[in-house]
Amino acid sequence: MKIRRCSVLWLEPREVAHFDLDALLAGGTGVASEMQWFAHAPQLPAEVEIDAAEAQVLGSLSPTDWVERKAIPLENAELAALLAEGLLVTDDAGFRAQRNTDDRFRAQRWHGLASVWHAASRWSGLDAASEVEEAGVHTADGLRDAHGPPPPAFHARGDAEQRIPLARSARTGLDDLFDARTTCRNFDTSRELPQAQFAQLLERVFGARGELNAADDYDVLKKTSPSGGALHPTEAYLIVQHVEGIAPGLYHYRAGDHALQPLPAVDDLRRLAFLAVAGQQWFANAHVLVVLAPRFGRTFWKYRNHPKAYRVTILDVGHLSQTLLLSATELGLGAYITAAINEVDIERAFGLTGFIDGPLAVCGFGIRAEEMKTFELRSDRREDALPRP
Repeated sequence: MKIRRCSVLWLEPREVAHFDLDALLAGGTGVASEMQWFAHAPQLPAEVEIDAAEAQVLGSLSPTDWVERKAIPLENAELAALLAEGLLVTDDAGFRAQRNTDDRFRAQRWHGLASVWHAASRWSGLDAASEVEEAGVHTADGLRDAHGPPPPAFHARGDAEQRIPLARSARTGLDDLFDARTTCRNFDTSRELPQAQFAQLLERVFGARGELNAADDYDVLKKTSPSGGALHPTEAYLIVQHVEGIAPGLYHYRAGDHALQPLPAVDDLRRLAFLAVAGQQWFANAHVLVVLAPRFGRTFWKYRNHPKAYRVTILDVGHLSQTLLLSATELGLGAYITAAINEVDIERAFGLTGFIDGPLAVCGFGIRAEEMKTFELRSDRREDALPRP
């Protein structure tokens, strides 16, 4: 049996506190702490608690060079546990699934630290909106009381007397569009979004405007948003809820031919929408939710194991979201973007793999409700402060 370490591994020594009655009776605080080791591998569903001896072995093994079983100072049961978790991989057929997962991850060419961050920041089943409300930080006063004053809105540098005033430019229609853009939290769920608006927005934001064959098997796309290396890795996966002529369900938008690909149905579409945006019901009500999920391998094909590559995919999602919000505003629709999402639940619903094509954010758009039940910072309203309790 030949063995090596999994492709990327972060070994974390963590101080864990627990209650100690004997320490309390002896006059202490009753709180005792100890160091524990946790192994983080981005292709695994969760961190793995290990002991110090296992940490030492994992830290000594190469992710590329194979060694024989006899070179690893662990008992058979301990070794089998690490192989079963996928922290170690082997040529033994009994652990083929773990090695296949590691091989798939290696093929993506992630930068190690970026991959650990990406994996560790994913949520599953979290109702973030309720947690914020329970903590009392869902209002301006609550935030101020809990955290103190925020850093100032405008950042000052240098001597104020040396500042050079700039002339104000004449307004254009683009300024009006920028000013009208806002995050929508109130959608009219009683009305269907016209299919023509739905199609126009998808084409304008995600559709391919041009295609160039740069080399054999290497096509470069032109879209309305910039993308690092002109690679445009981000796919749009849709939760369609209220669109004229489109059955509610899950879809993948095909940018090349401007078409929808139906995906397998889920039992409860409304529940998925709620989970997707981590309990933010005001966002879950959108006529259409768009999951922005880069195919990391497309960007990492060029920027291999690069420390900036993951940042490029995040920028890609940001560019697309701004184009979506402005396009929706021009059509008179409401729109939003949120990164407070349950990535794991979204991946399960759409058949995605987090380290291959994982979601980074969710946008939504639809018909804006006439009545503002959930507060928004809108330029067409007199309310210009966050809600108070």
